[in-house]
Amino acid sequence: MRRREFITCLGGAVAWPLAVNAQQPAMPVVGFLNDGLPRPNAGFVAAFRQGLAEAGYVEGQNVAIEFRWADNHLERLPALAADLVRRPVAVIVATGPTASGLAAKAATSTIPIVLASGLDPVKYGLVASLNRPGGNVTGATFISTELTGKRLEMLREMVPQATTVAYLSGGSSLLSFEEEESHIVVAARAVGQQVVSLEARSDRDFEAAFATLVQRRAEALVVGVAPLLFYNLNEILALAARHRIPAIYPGPLWAFRGGLMSYGASIAEGYRQVGIYTGRILKGEKPSDLPVVQPTKFDLVINLKTAKALGLEIPPTLLAIADEVIE
Repeated sequence: MRRREFITCLGGAVAWPLAVNAQQPAMPVVGFLNDGLPRPNAGFVAAFRQGLAEAGYVEGQNVAIEFRWADNHLERLPALAADLVRRPVAVIVATGPTASGLAAKAATSTIPIVLASGLDPVKYGLVASLNRPGGNVTGATFISTELTGKRLEMLREMVPQATTVAYLSGGSSLLSFEEEESHIVVAARAVGQQVVSLEARSDRDFEAAFATLVQRRAEALVVGVAPLLFYNLNEILALAARHRIPAIYPGPLWAFRGGLMSYGASIAEGYRQVGIYTGRILKGEKPSDLPVVQPTKFDLVINLKTAKALGLEIPPTLLAIADEVIE
């Protein structure tokens, strides 16, 4: 082979892979925004990744995920959302309380946002309706507040002698829990029970709230849905144990950590659906065309050890419908 021909062939061989590399599309980046800490949310992140994989996207292979954690400080969410917009990301997955979705929505009206939230996105102006979201927001809701009355029914079955029940809510500058309280009041009045409403506006209020519970002779407790309550989960569980008060909680982590029982929509299933929606949007579908997913799976978890410590005998009807019994 002549020298000139050899150099030409060698040059083509070098240029060819460079040209192929240049033509490869950039890997899409998904922004994951959450109000809390990584470790307590590890199971939900795994469910989200599962949904993404079902939609054809595997982290590190054909999609990247940028995580932003507010470490239980809601005031940090707007800056974290703005940071993802500057990145920029292809989709923002806003998880946790509605505050994450509000922060993402305030940061962008063009980047698709997929919610995983326990509160009503219509009420807080994130979507026009559940069936027709409109705009750049869709996702999954766990409708936790609407389940408060159902939680009271299950607690009443566990503690049928209770005539006065306490309800603990967590105040927030962003969220109002009047709707949640109204559900429990209506359900209690229907069977002649009295409700003692307790509100904690900071992590310094729980001791006083339980002191009021004891003073008012409440015999059972329904713990509401609020970021403040979740962040102080261990303290609330310790106070319930100290005062020997049977309580029902909004999510399974409470029961796994020692709470008597929990009932709520399957959060892991919601995160899986959010992963699927994220993949569909990455493939070109619009958030406005994807109805907000409403839960179809609900989990009842009962802690037998805690029931025994409280001297409670669990009714067979509850054991029969429990999704998980912790021994």
